[in-house]
Amino acid sequence: MAVTTQVRIYTVKEGLLDAWVRRWKEEIVPLRLEFGFSLGGAWIDRERHHFIWEISYDGPQSFAERNRRYWDSPERQAMDLDSKDYLVSTDVREVTRVH
Repeated sequence: MAVTTQVRIYTVKEGLLDAWVRRWKEEIVPLRLEFGFSLGGAWIDRERHHFIWEISYDGPQSFAERNRRYWDSPERQAMDLDSKDYLVSTDVREVTRVH
């Protein structure tokens, strides 16, 4: 199966960008890595309250199947992190690297 990469652009509620980044780094990233995802980087655009990150999966399942397993996992459910508390909107784009 080919590598699937997504660029995710989140608009974060005003005043919560730093809190979101902290929780993303401390909680989301380790669990995503545990589930076999790789992260290509993360950026913030303070002026627009955007958090932008790149996530990929290259494994035996599809990205969607692996993502569903991540969200359904007891570890994710126990995280007590509802993205709606932080995010105004999300824009997910599946992208292909130019060689």
